[in-house]
Amino acid sequence: MPTTKYVLYYRVSTEEQGKSGLGLEAQHRDITLYLETYSPTPWEIVGEFTDIESGANSSRPELTKAIELARKSKAVLLVSKLDRLSRKVSFIAALMEDRRLTFRVASMPHADAFQLHIYAALAEQERAFISLRTKAALQEAKARGVKLGGLRDTTMKRNAVRMEQAQAQAEAWRGVVEPLHHAGKSLREIAAALNAAGIKTSRGGEWQAKTVSRVIERLTIGDTQEAA
Repeated sequence: MPTTKYVLYYRVSTEEQGKSGLGLEAQHRDITLYLETYSPTPWEIVGEFTDIESGANSSRPELTKAIELARKSKAVLLVSKLDRLSRKVSFIAALMEDRRLTFRVASMPHADAFQLHIYAALAEQERAFISLRTKAALQEAKARGVKLGGLRDTTMKRNAVRMEQAQAQAEAWRGVVEPLHHAGKSLREIAAALNAAGIKTSRGGEWQAKTVSRVIERLTIGDTQEAA
């Protein structure tokens, strides 16, 4: 049986290095799990590259080298999560259309090209929308007389701000969570999909079933209020 060759690519930004799920150790862990569990055997690593750059920046020198080596050696470009390649759906789509390149995402071992494209599009939509939605919710709260100054507000007003923020964040994730929920995916499966797509919780951490449950609950409450 022919040997499957891999070029491994890792990416961290300076601010992400210390966050759970985004550091180099976590990426090494995910890729090792993929190689030991899902990769055809035998396999061989022909190169490893690491960038310390933002995912919004498509001009990354080590990624360029990784892609060139993967093409030249007919190897699979392997990353831990989709957003390690890029946060731009256009960049992901361009890689998919490259007939000389094959890439795999360790945390999504069975995902085909169509699924990866959908996850990239949803993740980009979520990132663009969350800021606008949060700002709009806070402006509405302020218009109703809720002070946004912080710890000197009364307890009720502080709680109101937190609820507005939580609801706004839930709405920002609607485009990702709701289709999976309606498709009958379990809370754990939705959490795994969000993590695989590189979407972070409001605290910058990994998704758990309980976190997904709270978001779905907030979306349901929001729909009920709008219907009323």
